[in-house]
Amino acid sequence: MSGNTYPKLHNAMWPGLVGKGEEEPPIDLDKMLDMTQAADVGGVGFDGVDLFLADPHTSIDVDDDGIKALADNVGGRGLSIGSAVAPVWPPVGGGSAMDEGEGRTAFLEAVRKACGIMGKLRDLGVRQGGVVRIDTATDVASWAEDPAGNTAKMAETLRQACDIAADHGERLAAEGEICWGAMHSWKHMVDLLEAVDRPELGFQADMAHSMLYTLGYNAPEHQLIAPEQLDDQAALDAALRKVTDALRPWTIDFHVAQNDGTVHGSGSHDKTGRHCMATDPNGKLDIVKHAGFWLNNADGTPTKAMRHICWDGCMFPNSVLETQQTWNDILAAMIKVRDAHGWTE
Repeated sequence: MSGNTYPKLHNAMWPGLVGKGEEEPPIDLDKMLDMTQAADVGGVGFDGVDLFLADPHTSIDVDDDGIKALADNVGGRGLSIGSAVAPVWPPVGGGSAMDEGEGRTAFLEAVRKACGIMGKLRDLGVRQGGVVRIDTATDVASWAEDPAGNTAKMAETLRQACDIAADHGERLAAEGEICWGAMHSWKHMVDLLEAVDRPELGFQADMAHSMLYTLGYNAPEHQLIAPEQLDDQAALDAALRKVTDALRPWTIDFHVAQNDGTVHGSGSHDKTGRHCMATDPNGKLDIVKHAGFWLNNADGTPTKAMRHICWDGCMFPNSVLETQQTWNDILAAMIKVRDAHGWTE
């Protein structure tokens, strides 16, 4: 191992919630924390966790006592808290960023509550950094009815969200996932970030989702390679370079992940990325090499824009997520990324 101490290595808590509730029950937060705390690769463990601010993990309406209990629970395990997902979607109390009325009001209220929670966790000493993650909470088809006009509406919502974040000393990261209107292609994502043009808003890159940007799912006009080219490493590298060069200057949150090139649609998540396990032989990404496209400047030096990175892998059976070896394998991949692209302070 290299001895690099940054970026810190975080585990995501939302795999215990995303896609659960119908065929399988959610995995509770304590169980996810247990698996994270127990992960060990050569004496190295996870440094912290990133949260999903939604029931049954952490309610967006959690009170101060609940926030203190959360801080004690995570901190007592020797873990820190980094970033969190704000539940900005209509089904859980939020609203579309494209809706200039009640939707915008609900969206902004979710951002306000999330920033408040994360600020209190910072004040309690269990959180030293990180962002609040958002998306546009709007499907691609609705956005596509008036791309320019709808992007302008979203930009105004996000500017107001930036005002809220600034008041709380927080930053927001827009999730690059192909199911969200105006975020569903790398070019549209840049357009939206430029339209907002606020220091409180950056980009959250997930390796599995951003790989799909190259394929042009939901935005064929921005396709860089065809699906059959995913096994051509030179072609994939060139396409990913174009995407990362465009979005790296905005990137303030980063998820290590793997993808086999397939997509999956469910509800408002239209044709979104299907994560793979770190050791999946069908994974198309060279995790360590391609993580470097995001984490390093053009000259190969670390951008240091993220002081922690997080693993993201959702929609796996509970039997997989409740197996300790799963998290050891994930941690091993994370360590390799830090060894290759990290730094020491």
